[in-house]
Amino acid sequence: MFNNFSPNMLKTYQFCPKKFYYKYIEGINIPQSTLPFEKGKKIHALANYFLQGINISRIETALSDSEKEIWQELLNNEYFKKDTLKSEYQISCKVSDFWIGGRLDAVVHDYENYYILDYKTGSIPKNPQYDYQTMVYLLSLDRVLKSYGTLSFVYIDLKHGKNCVIGFNDKLKTDYENQIEQICHEINTDTLYKKNCTNCERCEFNGYCR
Repeated sequence: MFNNFSPNMLKTYQFCPKKFYYKYIEGINIPQSTLPFEKGKKIHALANYFLQGINISRIETALSDSEKEIWQELLNNEYFKKDTLKSEYQISCKVSDFWIGGRLDAVVHDYENYYILDYKTGSIPKNPQYDYQTMVYLLSLDRVLKSYGTLSFVYIDLKHGKNCVIGFNDKLKTDYENQIEQICHEINTDTLYKKNCTNCERCEFNGYCR
């Protein structure tokens, strides 16, 4: 039985309970190429140093042309320019009997308005308002801040130069808590972890599972 859940755990179970079983219960690790993620890792690390006030001038010279373009896109972003509260912020909260949490790219603010930033060098979620990352992070920061003017989640789409802004409110808070409680309960009471055959071609466990 699990007491702590990350967004990736919830997404994995939603994607395929069998994959969740292999990954989080059996602890099976299927090696994957890290090349598609290297650019994102560099930008995230650079953003963290920058927001902490560390001199990054030497690091910037080591970026490739495409990485420099993405980094400049982030520097020019209106939300990235706001005052920093936290960077690479580990956060958690309790929903019903379950603990949820994760690491936020950054939390910024202007006076009483707070924004969770998530930098994307790839694509943003298809349904960002109800993505588990959105839900877990907003619920967690809401509990930490307690009092604020507004709270929003901002997906910064560096690939297309766009922002996807999700404003938090009481209705979403209730929806998020209900959905989180439901899926955590499902995970802890599931005894079969059935395979979701519609997602097999996108799963790294496909060959192993068959």
